[in-house]
Amino acid sequence: MPEPSRGATKAYIAVDLGAESGRVIVGHHDGITLQLEPLHRFEHRPLPLPTGLHWNLTGLWSGILEGLRKASHWSQEKSVPLMSLGVDAWGVDFGLIGSGGELLGLPHCYRDSAHDAAFDRLMQNPGKEVIYEATGIQLLGLNTLFQIAARHDSAPQLLEQAESLLLMPDLFHYFFTGNRTVEETIASTSQMTNARNGAWATELLEQLGLPTHILPPQIPSGSVVGELLPALAEFTGLPATLQVVAPAAHDTASAVAAVPVTTDVGWCYLSSGTWSLMGVELDAPIISDAARDAPLTNERGVEGKVRLLKNIIGLWLVQQCRADLADNGSDFSYAELTAEAEAAPPLKTILDPDHPPFMLPGAMLEKIAAYASQTGQPIPATAGEAVRSCLETLALTYRRTLASLESVTGDTYEVLHIVGGGSRNELLCQMTADALDRVVIAGPDEATAAGNILTQALGSGDVANLAQIRQVVSASWSPIRYTPGKSKGWDDAYGRFLTLRGESP
Repeated sequence: MPEPSRGATKAYIAVDLGAESGRVIVGHHDGITLQLEPLHRFEHRPLPLPTGLHWNLTGLWSGILEGLRKASHWSQEKSVPLMSLGVDAWGVDFGLIGSGGELLGLPHCYRDSAHDAAFDRLMQNPGKEVIYEATGIQLLGLNTLFQIAARHDSAPQLLEQAESLLLMPDLFHYFFTGNRTVEETIASTSQMTNARNGAWATELLEQLGLPTHILPPQIPSGSVVGELLPALAEFTGLPATLQVVAPAAHDTASAVAAVPVTTDVGWCYLSSGTWSLMGVELDAPIISDAARDAPLTNERGVEGKVRLLKNIIGLWLVQQCRADLADNGSDFSYAELTAEAEAAPPLKTILDPDHPPFMLPGAMLEKIAAYASQTGQPIPATAGEAVRSCLETLALTYRRTLASLESVTGDTYEVLHIVGGGSRNELLCQMTADALDRVVIAGPDEATAAGNILTQALGSGDVANLAQIRQVVSASWSPIRYTPGKSKGWDDAYGRFLTLRGESP
């Protein structure tokens, strides 16, 4: 591996795919600081088909290629060489590749309710204890394991014809290069890997009667997948020698790699977007009854780290409120909704984020009203009140998650680092500091893109290790510090929150 080069400006392309939008960003650094240049953003949504809820794959691919053409133009205009390209995305969803290299059907969206029956069946036999012991992953019906079980039940011929299962970032890496690999951080989201060593959990899959021949070799973050196919180089204008390098391909793994930790004080992280992923970074997994029941998940991170975390519904609640309002002719920006929420009375209506209807798209304001009525709480009368209830619920959920993390690990975490888009929401950040009674450090909002680019640079030797990645991030952004105590009533609200969930205050 070449020695890190200081002073030379090099650029990397990050394709960052979220559950609501995709972005193509160029990042260039001089060995000390990183600068990001957002070049293209596009929205995408899953769409219903007769076979369920599927991702609009051609729309995603079109948006990516348009972004790559802009990256090529940027490189030529700035006279800055492009070193590599890598994709990060959400976890669990996948495509199947057949013997001729063709994609066998459009990838299903994890919100497809067709996975529920397989989840319920496997929770009975072999049971949650067996599956968690083998994988160390939070038991969620959306996980790849249960999606594969559902496909095995509904369309076994697809699995028989498939040669490779590629999770979403790896699917696009395949489109770029023709090479089939799975990066280890995204593989760990599948509930099909062994949390102790990261390898595919073939023994469990065979026990469940599920195929193992479709599992490609895993590669670590920073590995070269291959060179850009000539036809794509010609179409985009990118160099034919451009390498495709797997970053930390799970978007949360990239975001956690870019948490700007600068002290030895105990810290935990919150990657805040459509999903909230809150956890701690460990050297080894914790697979115990307490971790399973919390529930916590053990996913892989950069340099063999383990991300012990919980998946929380996140800003999906607010996104769906906004979509609901737009469908009814009221087009609010997120900033306007946050301002309305700040003006609304505090801690009036509290939600249970695990209430099943909240997971499904559509009619979120109606669902919130119905939940408030069912639980004897005031029904939000305005958009601001509804959004405030969502944000306060998230802050209370973070408090409960922090308690679980500290109980399971036996450690205390004095600082919460919030990264991702949610770090821009000052109201939510202050609510979180108040609810947790801990210091919150918010930013960077572009942690996922920064982590993607810098793990590519790690693979090429332009940064030395995970510690240097965080040094570069710390030198490049100035996070905002929130101290607790700006508002009262959180202890009482937390007791109400636990009672709503059927738990002891």
